[in-house]
Amino acid sequence: MTDRSLPPLDLSPEFVEAARTSKAWPFEEARKLVKRIEKRDPSKTVLFETGYGPSGLPHIGTFGEVARTTMVRTAFRLLTEDKIPTRLLCFSDDMDGMRKIPESVPDMAAMEPYLQMPLTAVPNPFGGDHKSFGDHNNAMLRRFLDTFGFDYEFASSTDYYKSGKFDDILLKSLEKYQDIMNVMLPTLGEERQATYSPFLPISPTSGRVLYVPMKDINAKDGTITFEDEDGTDTTLSVTGGNVKLQWKPDFGMRWAALDVDFEMFGKDHMTNAPVYDKICKILGGKAPEHFVYELFLADDGAKISKSKGNGLTIDEWLTYASPESLALYMYQKPKTAKRLYFDVIPKAVDEYFTFAQKYADMPVEQKLQNPAWHIHSGSIPNIDMPVPFAMLLNLVSASNAENKDVLWAFITRYMPGVTSETHPKLDELVGYAIRYFDDFVKPNKQFRAPDEVERAALEQLEVSLASLPADADGAVIQDAALDVARPIERYQDLKKKGPDGGPGVSVAFFQTLYQVLLGQERGPRFGSFVAMYGIEETRTLIKKALSGELTT
Repeated sequence: MTDRSLPPLDLSPEFVEAARTSKAWPFEEARKLVKRIEKRDPSKTVLFETGYGPSGLPHIGTFGEVARTTMVRTAFRLLTEDKIPTRLLCFSDDMDGMRKIPESVPDMAAMEPYLQMPLTAVPNPFGGDHKSFGDHNNAMLRRFLDTFGFDYEFASSTDYYKSGKFDDILLKSLEKYQDIMNVMLPTLGEERQATYSPFLPISPTSGRVLYVPMKDINAKDGTITFEDEDGTDTTLSVTGGNVKLQWKPDFGMRWAALDVDFEMFGKDHMTNAPVYDKICKILGGKAPEHFVYELFLADDGAKISKSKGNGLTIDEWLTYASPESLALYMYQKPKTAKRLYFDVIPKAVDEYFTFAQKYADMPVEQKLQNPAWHIHSGSIPNIDMPVPFAMLLNLVSASNAENKDVLWAFITRYMPGVTSETHPKLDELVGYAIRYFDDFVKPNKQFRAPDEVERAALEQLEVSLASLPADADGAVIQDAALDVARPIERYQDLKKKGPDGGPGVSVAFFQTLYQVLLGQERGPRFGSFVAMYGIEETRTLIKKALSGELTT
């Protein structure tokens, strides 16, 4: 249980009314929940649940489930005017057996003796205060959820099984054993059907989770009998943590035992959802409302795997960007498969600040469709972000800045009065920009030498910049650059109109500037960049490009 409290909501009539018709996906899901509970006691808590499999280090998809579920919970609170109690339970399946050794652990060979043991019985390969591998991974998840400020309760499968919280439902599962088998067997192959049991005993001799057939089912005594690994017939009570359920029956059992109202899961669970629902119903429960989201993909298009560690981790994203930018990425198009890799970060950062800064001036209907409302659970902070992340990255690139002071010198000169003290969020962004540039932009920079046409254009651009006042703004500088490009046939765009009615300037001109001066394929609006970086500094950069210094 956490001691955090839910943020207050604006419950004014116009907000509540707008929520009833809002097309934002969290409101669409929340309205299903409102309909689900319309005939039940309003004092009964609505339970939101998320599941976590701690078989590997937590990845961002895990955080996404909690963030998205929180968004639906907040939408539900507004729709019900916050009169119905809610809880969010983050449930860790840490009693599952370790079926394979994650590639992310320091010493894979040292973990081989613990294969098939419950994750909370596997020693912690990372050292530290946590006794088991499962405990360590659970702690990593909680640390991030706490950092972000989620209101949630954490639950451990091991604790629930061993403490007796599941005893009643396990005894009922034993009574309904054949009904559960009737649901499960048609989903299995012939060979698997012959040995399948929804109950997985924990071997008293080896401590491993056993996938073995049952020799006897005794609902009256609450026991199962099976052949243990030493060849002896062994009888165990299904209570007290002696057994666990297979993962599909476990899903439905948990829904019934906890009376879950809402749970979302990835597309890979979609075909199994009817199985979960049927088992929940067999055990006397009502299946929760579902929301199925698309899976995240790694940079090569493969599905992200906890064991392979082939996607972004929570800590990696937070090295280069804020939690809010990550939450935005989770909010956007949850039913569309998206690449989740380092190159998505800069766009997410700038889009978040754009949404947050526009929020205050929007009408109520648009506010509820603004991602910032959902990211901040209705309590959007006042944010002034005068410099976009993309611009900071290009400043780092041009200046070779290795610390914040260098970037702040450019920012303060361009925007007197803007300092790290007056704009702490911008100061955070400066730090992110330096780290992101060093790790992902700098290694991939490829300056190229200008050809004769480009050389002549750069020489003329340097001369034009020299004629401008030192304090010329971005618009004036942009116009000067366009004036240089217009007479050059290569850069004329016949689909555009120039101020004199002639051809406009194609993007190829600015692509040339980015490639030759910054070693990149794209960049910010050139005039704005020069205004912040400095006219003299840009002229020096051009001279370096013309002399061949940048390519060497």
